[in-house]
Amino acid sequence: MLLRHTPKEVTERSALTINPAKTCQPVGAMYAALGIHGCLPHSHGSQGCYAYHRSALTRHFKEPVIAATSAFTEGSSVFGGQANLLQAIDNIFTVYNPDIIAVHTTCLSETIGDDIPQIINKAKAEGKVPDGKYVIHANTPSYVGSHVTGFSTMTRAMVDYFAESSGHKTKTINLIPGYSEPSDMEEIRRIASLMGIQTIMFPDTSKVLNGPLTGKYRMFPEGGVTIPELRQAGSSMGTVALGALASGAAAKALDAKCKVPCEILDLPMGLHGTDMYVDILRRIAGVNVPDSLTLERGQLVDVISDMHQYFYGKKVALAGDPDQLLAIARFLVSIDMIPVYMVTGTPAGKKFEKTLREVVKDAPCEVKIQMPGDMFLLHQWIKQSPVDLLIGNSYLKYIAKDEDIPLVRHGFPIFDRVGHSYFPTMGYKGGLRFLEKILDAILDRKDRDATDINMELVM
Repeated sequence: MLLRHTPKEVTERSALTINPAKTCQPVGAMYAALGIHGCLPHSHGSQGCYAYHRSALTRHFKEPVIAATSAFTEGSSVFGGQANLLQAIDNIFTVYNPDIIAVHTTCLSETIGDDIPQIINKAKAEGKVPDGKYVIHANTPSYVGSHVTGFSTMTRAMVDYFAESSGHKTKTINLIPGYSEPSDMEEIRRIASLMGIQTIMFPDTSKVLNGPLTGKYRMFPEGGVTIPELRQAGSSMGTVALGALASGAAAKALDAKCKVPCEILDLPMGLHGTDMYVDILRRIAGVNVPDSLTLERGQLVDVISDMHQYFYGKKVALAGDPDQLLAIARFLVSIDMIPVYMVTGTPAGKKFEKTLREVVKDAPCEVKIQMPGDMFLLHQWIKQSPVDLLIGNSYLKYIAKDEDIPLVRHGFPIFDRVGHSYFPTMGYKGGLRFLEKILDAILDRKDRDATDINMELVM
């Protein structure tokens, strides 16, 4: 039966979330921390919390995710977690020898009120932090925000702890990729490289969570932004932040601290999003767009033109992170698809919702948006008026099965498929990949439903 008991009639819910379209802050903070080279993320809370955060990332990326925990007990809950964290810092540097420990808090440690900066300073004073090693922190209670805000907070911590201005601007551009896949981070950097631009990307999980199988385990893979690069970020000539919610805070903090001007863009998905990204790189660096990128753009335009008849007028329901919803909605509207339902569990604010509604203002039917919202509500909307396609994470597969609607998996988490860590959906090349996934879903349904008379061989 799965979710077939979901009622069609929508009732007001003020204190109950069913099938949330998000996960908790520490997951995003842990993911961001893994984008620092030689970093061991540390969950300041109970073992149960830390186990969930690790398992969520491991299941999504199909890679072993390393982290440590303060292992709170009943005593820690009463007297605070200072002793646990001090002991943990000492043990981690002694046994695992990372370059940096990135501490993120949990519900329990936040409710107790542990002063993490004070504990870190005490650890330094007691000699538990070796010379040349670092401890940073981010406050990420699970009862507010989501994995996106946790990612944002830890990314900003990288700026607060390390970025410094040398007084002389370099020819480097900082890239803050937002809550995106390692494959997308690689693609974002590749585009800049094709333009001859030197970049510092932070965080950077490429080669960390999509690395090769070599037969030899490495606790700290070769990928990730280095601490010297984070310091140098304060002397870059500009910052390009992708996704306002996930990347905006760090970009603004870097501007305020080191006077590095920032541009905050949508995620570079589809033709418009990638054009904006390429153009801002061109203007900041003062370079020309190479023919190789013009070719990639033309290929994306060609596929949109060839397959437009199958995209036109199709209604789509979206669930995911705000930055992703906005970028995908723009992409879908540009190919004449109609995002009619959109929900996210992440509170993004009225200004963001206004921007999202502006994107779909010319839709020929009513568009329903809820933020924060949940997948239970999305299911109710679909029961009232079905759609042609679903786009979102693995949890949408239950709605897809119950309502017999094609699903394109995108976002976090994806537990039941592989490829998202290796094949981008950003940039022109990523746009081709995303279009292929959408087109395959639509045409597979078309073939499945076709009769012997109208079954087509050539699309």
